Amino acid sequence: MATIYRLEIVTPEGVFFSGDVEMTIVRTAEGDMGILADHENTVAPLEIGTLKVIQDKKTRVAACTSGFLSVVPDEVTLVTDSAEWADEIDVDRAQQALERARERLANKGKDTDVQRAQLAMSRAMNRVRVATKSMDHSNL
Repeated sequence: MATIYRLEIVTPEGVFFSGDVEMTIVRTAEGDMGILADHENTVAPLEIGTLKVIQDKKTRVAACTSGFLSVVPDEVTLVTDSAEWADEIDVDRAQQALERARERLANKGKDTDVQRAQLAMSRAMNRVRVATKSMDHSNL
């Protein structure tokens, strides 16, 4: 039984991560999913949430947005709109984006795209949460 598998995380900007890992934990439409080697074949939509990659017994955490997950023998592929390692998130910028989204929703007019504003708020909240919990060395 294999204990590692290849993980590829791809964003519109290119390959975010590629390597052999022991485990991946990602938020899907049905909840958090942990993937170990020899996981059954799966395709699932991704939701905004925390992505954890365990490699060489070390956990690395990222903020991840929507996309999809594909699991086949010995390989997992995540295609996502964006991914950002917790230690690389600009918390001030994420907090500003969160405030802008909140303002748009609080002061919405007939031309306000409410769904877009709600998604922007969810993405910003996720980035702030992932970054600050990472700084606190808390479990995400």
